[in-house]
Amino acid sequence: MKKVLTTPIKNEDIEQLAAGDIVYLDGYLITCRDMPHRRLVELGRELPVDLQGLAIFHAGPIVAKDGDGWKMISVGPTTSMRMEVHEKEFIKQTGVKLIIGKGGMGPNTEEGCTVYKALHAVFPGGCAVLAASEVEEIERVEWLELGMPEALWVCRVKNFGPLIISIDTKGNNLFEKNKITFNARKAPIVEEINRQVRFIK
Repeated sequence: MKKVLTTPIKNEDIEQLAAGDIVYLDGYLITCRDMPHRRLVELGRELPVDLQGLAIFHAGPIVAKDGDGWKMISVGPTTSMRMEVHEKEFIKQTGVKLIIGKGGMGPNTEEGCTVYKALHAVFPGGCAVLAASEVEEIERVEWLELGMPEALWVCRVKNFGPLIISIDTKGNNLFEKNKITFNARKAPIVEEINRQVRFIK
């Protein structure tokens, strides 16, 4: 059965989801990467968007003017680990419930997701045009002075995904779990390769 999260997301909507589950998003998704995180956490500036129960996307979109509004051209995920240092405090201060990006995040985000009940999920890389097609409307933009990639684009999305949950509300981390599995498999393979090429000086 297809799992769809609809904003505003409540704790009970996400507490039964587990790392590795695939979900889709309906409702509000706000692009939010390095500079907005720093403005909130380091500089103490209040965000111009209330993120309580909403979702953010670690992404730097390509957007074009469309009459009096804006049209999403491309919106691919950027590396989430860059936000790791700020994410726990960001979750605490904003009440955001779903963080979407590329690649895994670390123990700071794990703790934030556990204590404040949130999820981190990954959007497949290389699908930026698909992601843009799932944006129904850009309702507004904030902090455009930061430039197009760093601005807060307030988007209404439908069937946004697929999103693979990488950190759940219990702190389970799919990327860290997979590292253990892959490293265990890697050791005997490396040993066999070394055995076969040991004649090379």
